[in-house]
Amino acid sequence: MEIFKNVSFDWLGKKWYFIGGSWVMLLIGVVGYFVRGGLAYGIDFTGGTLIIVKFNKPPDLEKIRSALDPEAVTPPLIQAFDDPSKNTVQIRVQRSKAGEDVEASQKALQARLRQVLDPTHVEGNKLDFNNTSLDPIAKSLIDADPDNLKSQNKTTAEIETHYRNLAASIMEYRNKTSDGLVNSLDDLRNVAGVSSAVIESLKKIFVAGPFAIKAVESVGAIVGSDLRRRAALAVGLSLLGMSIYIGFRFKPIYGAAAVVAVFHDVAITVGLFALTQREISLTVVAALLTLVGYSVNDTIVIFDRVRENLRSMRKETLGQVINISINQTMSRTILTSGFTFLAVLSIYLFGGGVLNGFSFALTVGIIIGTYSTIGIAGPIVELWYRTVEHKSGRKAA
Repeated sequence: MEIFKNVSFDWLGKKWYFIGGSWVMLLIGVVGYFVRGGLAYGIDFTGGTLIIVKFNKPPDLEKIRSALDPEAVTPPLIQAFDDPSKNTVQIRVQRSKAGEDVEASQKALQARLRQVLDPTHVEGNKLDFNNTSLDPIAKSLIDADPDNLKSQNKTTAEIETHYRNLAASIMEYRNKTSDGLVNSLDDLRNVAGVSSAVIESLKKIFVAGPFAIKAVESVGAIVGSDLRRRAALAVGLSLLGMSIYIGFRFKPIYGAAAVVAVFHDVAITVGLFALTQREISLTVVAALLTLVGYSVNDTIVIFDRVRENLRSMRKETLGQVINISINQTMSRTILTSGFTFLAVLSIYLFGGGVLNGFSFALTVGIIIGTYSTIGIAGPIVELWYRTVEHKSGRKAA
């Protein structure tokens, strides 16, 4: 499908505008890096604990921060997560002690959080219903037998099956229907099969705390440092591999131009992460590697058309051939970029907080990658042959 016909725009004639725009975007990223204090690495790379906590009312972030300060090597990063109406907070506590017990550290952090934020945890030594698992609920019901199954001559297996199924339904209601948090145990009346006797039985053992820990992730400091090194190595090797491949398929200058364009895309995208202080995690690195492949593929399409046109358009200069090639592939470039952009934009808008960094990197990267394919890679080749090689377009093939 061709949406642009007979395009004749002089792209190389505007190359200094493109190059100037790129320098401005790179400079903004550099300024953002130093002004905002560098990149916000996730716990994948720094080591530490990441906790997603949902509250039953708008949380006091300062109270959370004061609760966790004694546990942190550096000040904890606490920020709203997902839709503000959901009262969900992301807590990231960095730990940099080599050889520390990650599991013990994680448990201590959660205990500290409960101690300060949940005064109900001492209420008759009751368990927090919003932070318990299936087995304690099932065990309490089996021991109490609120539905009086024993008096109905039910076997032990039948009683256990009944209450375990009931406990599973209660957990499903808490985790899915109530998004991980119930305000009161009386809310469980909405669960099929839950009687008033069952609720009263649960109230003797459990209390509905004011928050629920929805997710916990911990990484040791040594592992985090190793992951950061490997991530940088992966991006660097991918750029080197692309350069060798394109240089072998075309000519070294084509490979160099493609790598400069890709480096340009990655640098601007990372600069925006520094400017906005978005967290860089392993999923973001995956997005950057995807961006490398996507951008190089776009560039190869244009270079391949340049090579074909140089054989048939012997009277045109290399600059004219590059312009014609970009215009000829414009429909393909816009269609590919447009559909991909809509897909990742949908993930960015509706994918939730977990995929936010990944989708942001691809959304921005695709725009910058399309821009560099048209305005950066081709002009680099043309400038090289015009100012360094002093060769004609026919010899550039």
